[in-house]
Amino acid sequence: MRLFLQLVTVAAVALAGSLAVGAVQWNAPLTLVLGLGTAALAVLAYRWIVRKTEDRVPVEITKNRAALGRGLLIGVGLFACVIGVIALFGGYDVLGWGSVGGAVALFGFSAAAAVTEELIFRGILFRIVEGRIGTWLALTLTALLFGLSHLFNAHATLWGALAIAVEAGGMLAAAYAATRNLWVPIGLHFGWNFAEGGLFGTDVSGTNAPEGLLHGVMSGPAALSGGEFGPEASVFSVLAGVVVTIVFMGLARRRGHVVPRRGRAAATATVLP
Repeated sequence: MRLFLQLVTVAAVALAGSLAVGAVQWNAPLTLVLGLGTAALAVLAYRWIVRKTEDRVPVEITKNRAALGRGLLIGVGLFACVIGVIALFGGYDVLGWGSVGGAVALFGFSAAAAVTEELIFRGILFRIVEGRIGTWLALTLTALLFGLSHLFNAHATLWGALAIAVEAGGMLAAAYAATRNLWVPIGLHFGWNFAEGGLFGTDVSGTNAPEGLLHGVMSGPAALSGGEFGPEASVFSVLAGVVVTIVFMGLARRRGHVVPRRGRAAATATVLP
């Protein structure tokens, strides 16, 4: 029941925010305000419903600027590396400056998307399911669900959804598993998306959005550029996501944050002296 109630509560805020942002049609100041407002309201809603349904303080979303900052640096740096490699192979070119207004709108849009999606997929689904089936199975399941949720985006393809599942769904769940703090995956998610659209001017998960600060153009085979879905469908994005996922899961294991399956945990307990 707590899974259902938490999902409904946060999803309701996400849906309302999405409708509001869509209604202003990328108006820069309104999209910024509505996006940031949606993000803030979603955090408040998550804190409230977790307190109500679990009778605890949700420490995983307690204000933590350092964790958010670390996530931001990883997200922006990781995408910068990916787009740099794509450019080296001739798949990305900068034709000039883009739009400051577009970057402002994408800042608000990215904030709302990062916060609501992380609360739903990592804060609720992964966290609760992990307690039942363990970290690895929960990571796999929620990553697939996260990828499939992007099939509703414009220019979506099955490969694009699978790429999102591997590079983002797995990586963001691993970031939470390693830190047990939602601000790290929120920052990582936001940093990646804003760098992708707001800074480098490329498509974000197939979404039709305004130009960012740079007028960037993708070209070449879809395996390199990601095609109409954007660079998230590039093999280089997938490889980068896999590497970071491995690093985070290594940290999670060393810190004792990997939760075993219930059956395996019980079997292990029975053989211990």
